[in-house]
Amino acid sequence: MEREVAWKKYDAEAKAELEALAASYIDFISQNKTERECAKSAIELAESFGYQPLETLITSGSTLKPGDKIWAHAQGKALMLIQLGSAPLERGLNILGAHIDSPRLDLKQNPLYESQGFAFLDTHYYGGIKKYQWLALPLAIHGVVAKSDGTIVEITIGEAEDDPVFCITDLLPHLASEQMEKKASAFVEGESLDVLIGNEPARAFEDSEGSEGSEDLEDLEDSDGSGDSKDPKDSKDKKDTVKARMLQWLKERYDLDEEDFLSAELEVVPAGKARELGFDRSMILGYGQDDRVCAYTSLVAQLALASETLERTAVTILVDKEEIGSVGASGMTSRFFENTLAEIFALSGVDSPLALRRCLSASSMLSSDVSAGFDPSYAGVYEEKNTAFLGKGLVFNKYTGARGKSGSNDARAEYMARIRSIM
Repeated sequence: MEREVAWKKYDAEAKAELEALAASYIDFISQNKTERECAKSAIELAESFGYQPLETLITSGSTLKPGDKIWAHAQGKALMLIQLGSAPLERGLNILGAHIDSPRLDLKQNPLYESQGFAFLDTHYYGGIKKYQWLALPLAIHGVVAKSDGTIVEITIGEAEDDPVFCITDLLPHLASEQMEKKASAFVEGESLDVLIGNEPARAFEDSEGSEGSEDLEDLEDSDGSGDSKDPKDSKDKKDTVKARMLQWLKERYDLDEEDFLSAELEVVPAGKARELGFDRSMILGYGQDDRVCAYTSLVAQLALASETLERTAVTILVDKEEIGSVGASGMTSRFFENTLAEIFALSGVDSPLALRRCLSASSMLSSDVSAGFDPSYAGVYEEKNTAFLGKGLVFNKYTGARGKSGSNDARAEYMARIRSIM
């Protein structure tokens, strides 16, 4: 079966609509590179369309009615949007689902160290990555630090034009003969993905800018416990002065101490904005499209219903932790989805476990994630007659899984026929 290239079907109005969606999507993935950022941005957008927080409705004892729009979140990392229809909830929901986490590097709980005059952050990779792709790449740091006094500090370093960026070093070509003999999977080890963050020692900074940084040096060089500071020129203990400078910087900008890393969620991601790709600007190149391309379009589809009267309740769920198995309190294996629906049922005057079970059984869902489009540069890994092609429309996968459909979720023929009729 051949599919016509979708580009040929667009008139000027449809093309303008497409370009507007693409532009807003580029902004979304450029500004939101963590699951927390995606959830926060989606909530702000949903509230502008009239969505109300579930927690507020529960506290006020509100009674829900058809047309009401509600949002709920889990840990600030997963999100549900619900627009109630006129039909009873137990007749089922129309559900869109996608994930908002992406492969990245996470800082370990004790990440900061110095080696031979360089300061590094120790990382652990998250999700399936090709580790060699992260070498010599401008990197940014996004995330939050929860301080012991309850303060939450949001951090984004490496995205503003005047921000510094970071990198993971690579070998010069003429020093890399042994490295080049390795298989791609062993080209760089996971434990070697440490992020270079600085080189200037605290004393050099103090000499050039006055007294700044002296407190850190006094702490560092008071190695005999006497409380007397020592001149580093005379001290035998001159180590970690670059690390001290990094701690100065964090203290000055964010009022953070090294201990605060223990309760931080800091993610290392590629720096910079997503861009249009190609002379014709027909594609988008950027970090995090797995799976924010599905999450954003699901969000837009849900919000497009805001002014409509629905018969069947519409739900969009955007979750975390898919890249590592959907685990945890903000992943799809949690009870976030079921618990939120139970609260919706109660506020709608239906407090029945059986009604909730009937609702789940009668619901329909599109679980959206990226599909691999045919790439002629790597044609050997595709089965051409059963693969997706870029530019030929939306992709619907009847089943997933590996080898003999291991781990599969196989949609029945009747459901696929229903999707065909809708499209």
